[in-house]
Amino acid sequence: MKYNHLGRTDIAVSEICLGTMTWGSQNTEAEAHEQMDYAVEKGVNFVDTAELYPTTPLSVETQGRTEEYIGSWFAKTGRRRDIVLATKVAGKGRDYLRNGQGADAANIRAAVDASLKRLKTDYIDLYQVHWPNRGHFHFRQSWHYNPFTQDREKAIANITDILEIMGELVRAGKVRAVGLSNETTWGIQKYLSVAEKTGLPRIASTQNEYNLLYRHFDLDLAELSHYEDVGLLAYSPLAGGILSGKYVGGERPVGSRGSINHDIGGRLQPLQEPAVLAYLEIATRHGLDPSAMALAYCLTKPFMASVIIGATSMPQLKADLSAVVLELSADVLAEIARVHRLHPMPI
Repeated sequence: MKYNHLGRTDIAVSEICLGTMTWGSQNTEAEAHEQMDYAVEKGVNFVDTAELYPTTPLSVETQGRTEEYIGSWFAKTGRRRDIVLATKVAGKGRDYLRNGQGADAANIRAAVDASLKRLKTDYIDLYQVHWPNRGHFHFRQSWHYNPFTQDREKAIANITDILEIMGELVRAGKVRAVGLSNETTWGIQKYLSVAEKTGLPRIASTQNEYNLLYRHFDLDLAELSHYEDVGLLAYSPLAGGILSGKYVGGERPVGSRGSINHDIGGRLQPLQEPAVLAYLEIATRHGLDPSAMALAYCLTKPFMASVIIGATSMPQLKADLSAVVLELSADVLAEIARVHRLHPMPI
């Protein structure tokens, strides 16, 4: 297992991060603990969650349960100091989370204390804004994204407000580093500019989607990452499990995410299948597990701080973690590049 620093902080995280968004819906507490035990044994020191989780499906009844499962693991094992713990405050739109008001000083102050209580810890290593209040193109919203209705001064005021409360939390010892999620290039750069001007906490990372089927980060965000040391925490590196091949031909295995969230957040639609079949063919011809190949590809990217995996079973977790010892050959990488040219944005 390799380790990378989060931005310009001294926090080193494993190149694979254990995602948790199925814990509390698809996974029991005992299963969550088993995953934690195994991942830590294999060198994973980075765990990502959110106040919103679990998400399979989203539910007011289960909200916060994932953090509770992580907290009970800390209480049981006493290994809090062995883990770099990341969680998130929700953006606007979830009515059952503080009336859907989103991220601002008052809501972040309430959210962080609730998360700390559920997590049974007195600090969070990386506290992230789950999505911006002002709107964005993530979650398949690029087809109707319209930033021209947004108010610049209002957006900057909200960014400043968020950084000010994050500074307060850092000084109080509740948060070590600050990150974003589902952000845009302008948004990340504005956070950096405001922080530089005011001396408030600097953004260490952004958690955006990245996989063989969706590579928006390769463009202007990659340039920002390079010049500003804001690494990517890649979520959905298997496109919600689609890149494993389990949904080919309309299959929906019982208990899978596709059987719960019907279109997997807009990803599971006909345009993706030709690309998936092409990637599966590469894996088969070279004797590779398709999930491990997809994850190993993500690990080749120079902007990658950590790849967030999610598993609902131990065999899935073991297969995913095998990616850290898989080095893709030049031939495999060239074939992947050719498929990408043919299918540049199938989801």
